Amino acid sequence: MRLLFLLLCIIPCLSHSQQTLQAGAAVRVITPSPLLPISGGVGVPKDADEQKGDLFVRALVLQQGDTKMAIVNIDNLGWPAALGDRSRALIKGIPAENILIGATHTHSGPDAYAFPNEKGETRADLKYLDWCVKEVAAAVNEAQSNVQAADLIVAEGEAKGKIAFNYYAEQLYDPRCNIIQLLQKTGENQGEVIATLVNYAIHPEVIGSKEGILSPDLCGPLYTRIEEQVGGVALFMNGALGGMVTADNRLEGGGDARTWEECIRIGTLLADEALRIVATATIETEPTIRCWSKRIKFPVESEMMRFIIKHSPIQTESFDGSSVSTQLNLLQIGPAQILTIPGEALPNIGYYLKRKMNGKQNLLFGLTNDAFGYILTEVDFNSFKRYDYISRTSLGEMTGEILIKEALKLIEAAQLDTN
Repeated sequence: MRLLFLLLCIIPCLSHSQQTLQAGAAVRVITPSPLLPISGGVGVPKDADEQKGDLFVRALVLQQGDTKMAIVNIDNLGWPAALGDRSRALIKGIPAENILIGATHTHSGPDAYAFPNEKGETRADLKYLDWCVKEVAAAVNEAQSNVQAADLIVAEGEAKGKIAFNYYAEQLYDPRCNIIQLLQKTGENQGEVIATLVNYAIHPEVIGSKEGILSPDLCGPLYTRIEEQVGGVALFMNGALGGMVTADNRLEGGGDARTWEECIRIGTLLADEALRIVATATIETEPTIRCWSKRIKFPVESEMMRFIIKHSPIQTESFDGSSVSTQLNLLQIGPAQILTIPGEALPNIGYYLKRKMNGKQNLLFGLTNDAFGYILTEVDFNSFKRYDYISRTSLGEMTGEILIKEALKLIEAAQLDTN
């Protein structure tokens, strides 16, 4: 009887221990040496003759019991699933569908799409991309080996100051900034920061792709500021930044400040705002984490996008000649719900999806798991002259409608599963 009593006392303790949230983070520098041509979108990459800041892969691994997930950001314009899947195959211990890889969308990084010209030629450095694939996996594997018991803080607030605006319609953007922060739960370093993830919708194109400067743009100074102020590893996941939510580097007398100093100003300000917002938030008690995923399919109606997918040397098995498939994820991290978007959704789509999500804080990870260009609703597609470019660089008229429909299905399925 005494042995049975002891076992009954131990089992709940073991169960509680197994359900403790754990977190680990890691960083890899992926700055090419020598410098490579930089890409800000469709077209011929421009030679880089200068570097400002390093490019990074930054990984956060969360686990609780049998649930494991990884969130990765990479300093690049976009990161196709064909590259991400190769990294996933090198990562052990985390289900491939639970590994989220998102691009920060800097317009001053090497071409990861291998954009082909009209002859099918590309200036992308495939050896560099192969190396990055391995560095992504190495960062996740290291983060996984570093996991430790963690406390969770989640916060949301409006980022104040001259940070972002919508180039097409100044006020049509989401000023909300979301922060997920992990702290060491036990030990002599209890309370120290493991990682701080900032989620905000903005084009990191202060410098842009025409200056011949390879750079993480405003994301680099954001990482530096957060790590200097609170320690740990800083990550940045973009949001619904399409059409055209960009960095507010406008000069009073006209023109734009396309300098590293302006990257420092905006990145530091966004970092300070994120730390201000998270500073008053409280630790979440007994948070749980969950991860759901589903495959969805988009028709590729754009001739230009079809040509790029078909002729790029970065081949994807998800393209069948007329449509392309990709993965959506929905995460629950304590009170926060996170939905991935495989491209640059316009702000109205972002606002709508956040309104339909079920978290206390709702986050969107744009350009995650894939990067299919702009995502518009059917009524916005080709409707305004301002939208000519973003319509042309979209998969097609129904992309936004399909995304919304499938996202709502995933949100509903997750709600039923949770209940």
